Amino acid sequence: MLKLSSALINKPVLSLRTGSPIAQVVAPVINPDNLKIEGFYCTDRFKGTTSILLYQDIRELLPKGFIVNDHDVLSDQSELIRLKEILDLNYQLIGKQVITVSKDKVGRIGDYAVEIETMYIQKLYVMQSLLKSFTGGSLSIDRSQIHEVTDTKVIINDLLKRSPITAPVAAA
Repeated sequence: MLKLSSALINKPVLSLRTGSPIAQVVAPVINPDNLKIEGFYCTDRFKGTTSILLYQDIRELLPKGFIVNDHDVLSDQSELIRLKEILDLNYQLIGKQVITVSKDKVGRIGDYAVEIETMYIQKLYVMQSLLKSFTGGSLSIDRSQIHEVTDTKVIINDLLKRSPITAPVAAA
């Protein structure tokens, strides 16, 4: 099932053991190499520090929040050696510029959809400039259309060009 990124942020992390909130999700930890959400930055309710909730420690994702076993699943950034490079990047997709392989500007990422089972980002929703949004509407880009992801932009395969609609010539 796909969920928008906005449905994953600012949600409480709920403990099954205590039945109460233990943290608040602040932002995703995105791996730019494969566009996978490796975990979430959380504000720990008890310590007041930023901790990491790994995606594999989430038991269930409900509209009320993330369900986990206990407070022990929250990790300090220094404990996650395997994710050190990704955490140091602090990569965020929202607001990144989207261009085509042939260098045409498409717009900026306004939101994205995540497959909840695998935590892979499947779709990017691009906000186009005001003029383009009048003529072409909003743009949804599938994962298969992404050519490259860099620190500053997302490069996609060239889009199909629309030809102007003309009325057929009447035979005389």
